[in-house]
Amino acid sequence: RQIRIQEQKKAAVIGEYTAQVFLDYPSKIVKTAGSQEPVTDLAQILALARPQIVYTHNLADKHDTHVGVALKVIQAIRSLPQNDRPRKLYGCEVWRDLDWLVDSDKVVFDVSAAENVQAALVGVFDSQISGGKRYDLATMGRRRANATYHASHATDESTGAVFAMDLTPLIEDDSTDITAFVLTHIERFAADVQTRIQRMDT
Repeated sequence: RQIRIQEQKKAAVIGEYTAQVFLDYPSKIVKTAGSQEPVTDLAQILALARPQIVYTHNLADKHDTHVGVALKVIQAIRSLPQNDRPRKLYGCEVWRDLDWLVDSDKVVFDVSAAENVQAALVGVFDSQISGGKRYDLATMGRRRANATYHASHATDESTGAVFAMDLTPLIEDDSTDITAFVLTHIERFAADVQTRIQRMDT
């Protein structure tokens, strides 16, 4: 635990963060549906910082803790008055990439700049990398692959790209069902695959 905290602090220095807050909740609490402590803390931080854009995990991630974090972030934002909420909320790819999203649903962030800083940031978490999971190489490789494979008939416009799901509708209308929202993205992907196959299948 202390090693992870030190690594996060190193990352803050490398990335020149304006602020860094440690909530120190175990994954079990984050993944528990009824746990309100993280939601309350996040809401307080958001109310103080007043960010216009928030980046979190995507809701189709296959890591339970990541999905738990995204849900807690949405709940925290929904607890705020409308005028105090961020303007945009994006769910970014981590444990499951978002290449599968149809292009109209895909938010593309050009991360071509400062590749050396990016590499340093993902490489600072040695406690995870040294155990045999090369997150540093995989993360930078995915960004390069996204940039190349995003458009099949166009030359590369960037050397790195991160894909995200726009979760903003979930904080604009609290009645929007979160599960149904994600499933509509999956359904559009399924329809895209079906249409392409049927168009060429004789």
